[in-house]
Amino acid sequence: MTIIVKKFGGSSVSSIQKLKNIAKTIVLEKNSKNNILIVLSAMGNTTDELVAMSVKASKSPNPRDYDMLLSTGEQVSVSLLSMILNDLGVEAISLTGWQAGIQTDSANTSARILDINTKRIKSEFSKSRVVVVAGFQGLDSQYNISTLGRGGSDTTAVALAAALKANECQIYTDVDGVYTTDPRVCSKARKLDVLTYEEMLEMSGLGSKVLQLRSVEFASKYNVPVRVLHAHRNGSGTLIKKEEKKMEGALISGIAFTKDEAEVMIKGVKDQPGVAAKILGPIGEANIEIDMIVQNVGSNGLADFTFTVSRNTLKKALQVIDKNKKTMMYDSVSSKSNIVKVSIVGVGMRSHAGIASKMFKCLAKNKVNIRMISTSEIKISVVIDQKNLELAVKALHNEFKLEKIKK
Repeated sequence: MTIIVKKFGGSSVSSIQKLKNIAKTIVLEKNSKNNILIVLSAMGNTTDELVAMSVKASKSPNPRDYDMLLSTGEQVSVSLLSMILNDLGVEAISLTGWQAGIQTDSANTSARILDINTKRIKSEFSKSRVVVVAGFQGLDSQYNISTLGRGGSDTTAVALAAALKANECQIYTDVDGVYTTDPRVCSKARKLDVLTYEEMLEMSGLGSKVLQLRSVEFASKYNVPVRVLHAHRNGSGTLIKKEEKKMEGALISGIAFTKDEAEVMIKGVKDQPGVAAKILGPIGEANIEIDMIVQNVGSNGLADFTFTVSRNTLKKALQVIDKNKKTMMYDSVSSKSNIVKVSIVGVGMRSHAGIASKMFKCLAKNKVNIRMISTSEIKISVVIDQKNLELAVKALHNEFKLEKIKK
C-alpha cells in the first residue's frame, strides 16, 4: 500500500475556491491502492490576523494561550477541506495535531516534535479515508496545545511522513521547484530535478525560502524523500533525497544569497590566546547568532577581529561590545550593514579541486571585492558589498554553467 503525504500552504489555501481546487486533485489521485494524508497551513493571512488580535487583547500574551489561539488557523483549513472532499464523494476526516498523535515538548511557540503515535491515522486509513491534519501544532505532556514555530507545517508533514514510512512527502508551494538561484535576480536560473539533503540544508540555511530548515533536517535524519511542487501547475518539481554516487556529476548545484547580513570590526584587540572567547562570549550570552569570523594577524601585539551578524541584531551587538569594552580591551569598533553573503553549493565539491579558485577568479574578473570567506565540505561563502549582489550572482551562474546543469 502506497502512502503519500501532501502539504499545502501559502496562497494555495488562501480561499474556499483554492481549497476546492486542492480537493479536485485529491479526487483524481485517491484509489484503493493508496493512502493520502494532507497537511494544511492556515488560510491566507489568518495567522497574521490572529497575532494582531492577540496584541489588541494583551500587551504580553501568556505563551500557552497564544499557542491555543494560533493553532485555530490550521483547524479552520482542515475542517473546510474535509467538508469539501466529503461533498465530492471522497471520505475524509480532519484531525488536529494532537488527534493525529503529534507529541511535543513544552516550548510554546517553538515546540519540538518528540514522538508521533500513528495509531489513529492508520485506523482512518483502514477505512479508506483521506486524513487531513492541521499543521504547525501538537500536544505536550501536560495536554497543552503547542505550536512549532516558523515553517511548522512543513515540519509536521515531513515528521508524519517519517512516522508513517511514507513513500514520499510532497510540499506544494507557490513555485514549481528549487532553482539554481533566485530567478528574480538571474533570469537564466533553471529548476533542479534533484537535490541532496545536504545541498538543500545549505541552501535553506543560506536564505532559500522554498523549504524551512527544520523540515529538511527532519527529512535528512529519517531519509524521507521530499518533492517540492507547484500547487496550481502540473510538473515533476524537485526531488530532495539521499546522495547517490551519480549525483556527484555536477560541481555546483546552486547559488544562494542572504541580504540579512551586517559586519562588525573590532580593531586593536590584544593578539593573544583567549581574545576570541572574550569577544564572542558576551555576544553569545546575549543570544546573538554569529555567522562568519575573521581574525587578522596583527602587529605590535594587536590584531583586528571581524564577524557578521544578522542586520536586526547589529544594534544589540554593538551595545554588548560597548558594555564589555574593559573586558574585550579594544581600540575602536566599526560596522557595515550594506553587505550580502553569496554562496555556491554542491556535493560535487567533495571530489573536485579548484572550485574556490574558480569562484574567486570569476569575482575578481567582474571587479567584485571579497570582504570575508568561509567554507564547508559542499559550500563556499563570500561577503561582498550589497551593490554587487546581482552582478556576482549572474557572473557565478555563467561561470559554472548552471543554466545547463543536469541533475
